[in-house]
Amino acid sequence: MKLRPQYGKDPLITLDGSPSAIAVPTVRQRRRLADALASFTEEQWAHPSRCDGWSARDVIVHLDSTNTFWTFSITAGLRGEPSRFLADFDPAASPAQLVAASKETSEAVLAKFTTSTDELVVLVESLDEADWSTLAEAPPGHVSIGTVAHHALWDSWIHERDILVPLGIEPAEAADEIAACLRYAAALGPALAAVGDPGARGTLAIDATDPDLAIVVDVGERVDVRSRTATDVDLRLTGKAVDLVDALSIRRPFDQPIPDESAWLLRGVAEAFQLTDE
Repeated sequence: MKLRPQYGKDPLITLDGSPSAIAVPTVRQRRRLADALASFTEEQWAHPSRCDGWSARDVIVHLDSTNTFWTFSITAGLRGEPSRFLADFDPAASPAQLVAASKETSEAVLAKFTTSTDELVVLVESLDEADWSTLAEAPPGHVSIGTVAHHALWDSWIHERDILVPLGIEPAEAADEIAACLRYAAALGPALAAVGDPGARGTLAIDATDPDLAIVVDVGERVDVRSRTATDVDLRLTGKAVDLVDALSIRRPFDQPIPDESAWLLRGVAEAFQLTDE
């Protein structure tokens, strides 16, 4: 299924809070993953990940390509020329094709990933407060660079777990990373679903623990994410924050029944990546 990014001056997703706050967790997570990979054995590189058919090496081939894209996207946005590279992008087929075409050794994959990570980190650390509100491209379309970084963090954070969990390595669980990933994952599904149904309206609330988070996602002409509580909602998710990120990212089933009439608020990621929770 090809993406249908929404381009223009009105971002599809908005997140409350300081846009620049995402810088620290984004940089930390990227550096932590690169450091962990530096000690991997060949057996660990070849070990199956949580991504169907992909080894740990394959996941890093993918993340190297996303590092390069985020750097390209942010740089274009800073020039005042936000890219439209993803207009015909298929998130299910295109990454798989790129990974299948890669024949590099694990050593070469690590070297490329380390370089692309360093380039992205340098760019992120160079941004000033105004830069974070500048529009750039992410899968939902033109959004603030702060929202682009949320997508980049969520994608890399969930893939870090995809690699480490099957190896029996306990992933780091920094509260600010979890909060950012949960807020973004809660917005992405409804945003992707609403693009296919412009008349869709609804409100998703999340009450999470460890860390304690209250999030409300209002879905209308755009998807607004706010850190607050709400009573009048269409669907309320509860549970441990890490488990909820995994569930919203189609890595595990939800620990509560989801009413049929509210399921559309959660299905966008699965539909875009042609995944199910089975």
